[in-house]
Amino acid sequence: MKHAVEAIRLFKLLNRDQRNTFVACFLGWALDAFDFFLLTFVIVPMARDFSTSVADLSYAITITLAMRPVGAFIFGLLGDRFGRRIPLMTDIIFYSLMELLTAFSPNYTALLIFRALYGIGMGGEWGLGASLAMETLPTQARGLFSGVLQQGYAFGYLLAAVVYWLVFPLFGWRGLFVAGALPALLVLYIRARVPESPVWLRQQHAMGDFWKQVLFVLKRHWALFLYVILLMTAFNAMSHGTQDMYQTFLGEQRHYGVTQKATTGIIYAFGAICGGTIVGHLSQKWGRRRSIVLCCVLGIVLIPLWVFSPGYTLLVIGGFAMQFMVQGAWGIVPVHLNELSPDAVRGTFPGFAYQLGNL
Repeated sequence: MKHAVEAIRLFKLLNRDQRNTFVACFLGWALDAFDFFLLTFVIVPMARDFSTSVADLSYAITITLAMRPVGAFIFGLLGDRFGRRIPLMTDIIFYSLMELLTAFSPNYTALLIFRALYGIGMGGEWGLGASLAMETLPTQARGLFSGVLQQGYAFGYLLAAVVYWLVFPLFGWRGLFVAGALPALLVLYIRARVPESPVWLRQQHAMGDFWKQVLFVLKRHWALFLYVILLMTAFNAMSHGTQDMYQTFLGEQRHYGVTQKATTGIIYAFGAICGGTIVGHLSQKWGRRRSIVLCCVLGIVLIPLWVFSPGYTLLVIGGFAMQFMVQGAWGIVPVHLNELSPDAVRGTFPGFAYQLGNL
């Protein structure tokens, strides 16, 4: 009860600009994840349509992840040079367009090209959105809202599960990717309601030559950059290892149908949202690193329940608990990386290190 009251107080602490900024950044990340996870639900029918194997079709996921550091670097530099707001809008339009083009892929090669380009857009969004949100929010609220922000990823998974359930039986996989282009409408909200980062505006007045500043910071903080890359490598292995192929596992190994897969995905996402929000908030008191380690240890303990449960009910419980821990740890990432990042490259540093961890 005490923590719930504190969370409500922190929500009320935000002014209108801070609320609008947070909502926009949350939705940007959620809809980015929504577009990514749509593919994970339809790997088998897409492989059938393109006359290729499931293993080959899975390269579409791999190439998306591989291109994310490119997007984080490009859009991160744009964010540090020109502000967070305009590059964020450009990025959302770009990844939405690539999602739409995926729906009209004429062959397997074209699909890989579109998913590679989509990966650039996906990689650019997180760093810009996380920086804009954390730079706008009050310091005392950052733990809670870091957890909520990162669970935009889980919310995107939840949304993908619902859309898959409703759209796929009627319109097939191509209809899913047409729906995946709708995030472009978020740009209208950002343009109308979201101001530029106050930290970036202040930093602009203090900066001299932009590129000299960037090179100086990277040279001075290379050890920190390496640490964050290694940390994000472990985090991405934990996240993608428990999510990306789980729907294929449910269908191919457990032989569950559309409804059971979608239901599992929805419950999975709720576990992630609860974990990220609760642990993110508690990290303000417990500390970032201690909270991360606790979630990782408990996640290891849950592996047998998550994978080897004999029945559907236990498997769902294991999935909920596993994602509570995985995304509980992930909920701390936005605030932790932004607290570690030098001011001059906060648009580039967290996102680029995060996405390099995907490799």
